[in-house]
Amino acid sequence: MTDTATQIKDTVTANEVVLFMKGTKSMPQCGFSSKVAGVLNYMGVEFSDVNVLADDAMRQGIKDYSDWPTVPQLYVKGEFVGGCDIVTEMTLSGELDTLFDEKGVTYDKDAAEKIREANA
Repeated sequence: MTDTATQIKDTVTANEVVLFMKGTKSMPQCGFSSKVAGVLNYMGVEFSDVNVLADDAMRQGIKDYSDWPTVPQLYVKGEFVGGCDIVTEMTLSGELDTLFDEKGVTYDKDAAEKIREANA
């Protein structure tokens, strides 16, 4: 395993929720990263962010690690969940709530419901 792959594995296993993204959760640098970080922030999810723009090896490494071609990438309890489209679909269907419940991740259920109501 390369140093970058080891670093990614350590990051996803040491943190409950991790978002590999362009930019940071307080200053996203692309619309897709902003959307996923916005959902997590709105739902009150504590998550670690990894700015792939700060490290070219990380930017490619996360794609290789997950075998997923795009960023952002969301991990919950060490498991790859998906990118922006998947996270959006899961949020709107309630599947993200179910995943968080099953994994013991704290989030604001009312905020999640407000997202669904606003997009109904």
